[in-house]
Amino acid sequence: MNFQGRSYECMSDCPDMSSYLNRCHSCRVERGCFVFYDRTNYMGNQYFMRRGEYTDYMSMMGMSDCIRPGNYRMRIYERENFGGQMTQLMDDCDNIMDCFCMSNCMSCNVMDGHWLMYEQPHYRGRMMYFRPGEYRNFMNYGMSDMRFMSMRHITDSCY
Repeated sequence: MNFQGRSYECMSDCPDMSSYLNRCHSCRVERGCFVFYDRTNYMGNQYFMRRGEYTDYMSMMGMSDCIRPGNYRMRIYERENFGGQMTQLMDDCDNIMDCFCMSNCMSCNVMDGHWLMYEQPHYRGRMMYFRPGEYRNFMNYGMSDMRFMSMRHITDSCY
């Protein structure tokens, strides 16, 4: 906590920091934005962080300062493999149930921009980062117990 103890500098992907640090209580992001995982091999909860200092682990939750409106496109689908009801998003959505009467989002196609998808309405709960591409079945990405209920896009300065 507060940048005390051992440190580790990372400038590229690192699937397992446990050989360098057994736990991390603070971090400093000097340039760009990063996604941190709470388990090895890019598994578990994700924490999206932009440039800045995070003096304790709890302050790492809910970082969304670099999320703003823009021109982005994503299609979300009610079922896996792009099945069921489809909705195209070009802006943030704080609750898919209220906005589109969709009770579930099980696959998506990110056509433009980068997005954060949250398991609860109003950008709360666990989140996952999605870059352009097709995501046919969220269970393939270790998200079998998550339902995405809100989405935000990320500005160009973050990626």
